Amino acid sequence: MSDLIWLSEAQMRRIEPNFPPSHGMPRVDDRRVIPGIIFVVRNGLRRRDAPREYRPHVTIYNRSIR
Repeated sequence: MSDLIWLSEAQMRRIEPNFPPSHGMPRVDDRRVIPGIIFVVRNGLRRRDAPREYRPHVTIYNRSIR
């Protein structure tokens, strides 16, 4: 899929202070989840309709509400 969104290292460093703390579980890679949230919001999709590259959709939901 050519319309996937990926953030640069500089962009990730800039938003990293806003990430929620870990809750005892290892975090899913933020480089995959954050662009997934952006993709869902930008395209007006349900989180479960996000492309496989951004999955798991439950993590996209949990991070977006935090």
